[in-house]
Amino acid sequence: MTHAQPAPAPDPAPTVAAVVVLAAGQGTRMRSATPKVLHTLGGRSLVGHVLAAAEPLAAGTTVVVVGSGRDQVEEHLAQIAPSALPVVQEEQLGSGHAAAVALAAVPDLEGSVLVVNGDSPLLTSRTLAALVAAHDAAGSVFTVLTAEVDDPTGLGRIVRDGSGAPRAIVEERDATVEQRAIREVNAGVYVANAGTLRRVLSGLATDNAQGEQYLTDALAPLVAGGAPTAAVRADDPDDVLGCNDRVELAARRRTLNDRVLDALMRSGVTVVDPLTTWVDVTATVGRDAVLEPGTHLRGVTVVGDGAHVGPDTTLADTHVGDLATVLRTHAVGARIGPDASVGPFAYLRPGTDLGMGAKVGTFVETKNAQVGEGSKIPHLSYVGDATIGRGTNIGAATVFVNYDGVAKHHTTIGDHARTGADNMFVAPVTVGDGAYTAAGSVITSDVPPGAMAVARAPQRNVAGWVRRRRSGTPAADAAAAAESRSEAPREDPSGPSRADHDS
Repeated sequence: MTHAQPAPAPDPAPTVAAVVVLAAGQGTRMRSATPKVLHTLGGRSLVGHVLAAAEPLAAGTTVVVVGSGRDQVEEHLAQIAPSALPVVQEEQLGSGHAAAVALAAVPDLEGSVLVVNGDSPLLTSRTLAALVAAHDAAGSVFTVLTAEVDDPTGLGRIVRDGSGAPRAIVEERDATVEQRAIREVNAGVYVANAGTLRRVLSGLATDNAQGEQYLTDALAPLVAGGAPTAAVRADDPDDVLGCNDRVELAARRRTLNDRVLDALMRSGVTVVDPLTTWVDVTATVGRDAVLEPGTHLRGVTVVGDGAHVGPDTTLADTHVGDLATVLRTHAVGARIGPDASVGPFAYLRPGTDLGMGAKVGTFVETKNAQVGEGSKIPHLSYVGDATIGRGTNIGAATVFVNYDGVAKHHTTIGDHARTGADNMFVAPVTVGDGAYTAAGSVITSDVPPGAMAVARAPQRNVAGWVRRRRSGTPAADAAAAAESRSEAPREDPSGPSRADHDS
């Protein structure tokens, strides 16, 4: 199977002593109660993507600087990166100040430190590994990741000298007209010697348009002091793109999804319409699987070899077995066995487990239901809190009545049972192996193996009720006409006699 995430960094990957993620900003342009770094795309938060990209660098320490919405960010970090150390930047006084706050939290740290913004979801492990490797090879004390872009508006420019060596990083608001014409921009990703970085950060000034300490200002004094520095250009400029508002978030989502689908198609997956197919980086898809238009694979969904998913299907944290077919279905936390068939218009809720070759058909909802090998729930049914054996057929319009208003109860249907249409199974109840239940039955007691259960009232017809109680309605008129037809004398089917003709 092929994981949906882009290719990992070369092995063995270079390492760093620490990773510092700057995630304290307010993100006001998002216009959201959610902290910017917690907005999601491709199955992860913005900061989650950054942490995942840095993970192969095997840092001994990961520090995440938090500020705006700190409680929400810290709670999220506890879920996705429990070993990360959240450090609070009480006042957002710039990226340089944030990096200094991070280093102050690990005073004994030595070696190389990767510093990265928390809103760069397209960063890849390969790009970060290449940056660290170049930093190590150059013997640099401070290396910045750059990219050459078509439109550098709003981004810091990389100023180089005649030999191509980096001289400074100039923010656009502080740049001259000539500097604004530069298309090589700062990616907001740096590798630096911890001791050197501490020293240079302590001397940063605030004489700029924002009155803040810019981490970008760390380069110029190091260059002036003759320290070895470097700038490494990313192969793909998309890698360095940040995310400042909802428009950019949508654009990053599109780029990330394109990368995921390209990787899947090259691994042997058929994606019929990439424009309408969305696959999280945490999903896995097997070879020769087919993803039809309108398919969404979310979370840790797994699609097996040769499976056919869609169109118009959403699977979240769902496992689809080899050669299974899932059509116009919504599934959450379900397991669909090999060669099983689901849909159209089915809803599989958490705890659903379909055995090999099982079928869940049109307008069927299941929840916490184990359906045995080869069993079928073809139409218009609800199956909740149930175990169904092998080779069993559940009749159309069946309801497993699992809730008594206080607690949920379980229903068990045995192997090779046949239940009638429009049945209700009032849990807790068991239907034995090979048993039958009659159509229209409400089953409230256990059915022994091989028995036929009939649980319905005898039918009673009240003659003439419509004529008496619904007089003047179309129904009464139709009934009267039918009654008249039934009371009219019938002709002799043999026709009139010869004597009749002669008379």
